[in-house]
Amino acid sequence: MARQSISFTKPNDEWLKSQVDTQEYSSKSELVNDLIRQARNQQIEIDWIKAKLDKAENSGFSNDSKEQILAQAKSIIND
Repeated sequence: MARQSISFTKPNDEWLKSQVDTQEYSSKSELVNDLIRQARNQQIEIDWIKAKLDKAENSGFSNDSKEQILAQAKSIIND
């Protein structure tokens, strides 16, 4: 695993310490890695949504109802 040295603002450092103190995480490194994983997963979802929006904007109008469109989106996300 790559070793890095990073600095945090005081409020962020205190928050990290509080998370470790509650034993939710065993170390700040574990917590930071988990936060990065979460951010990466969110970015994947954001990229997917952006791609769908771009495709939709370029394809014209749909005859589907908003309920149908929402149901389709939820089924794709939950796969």
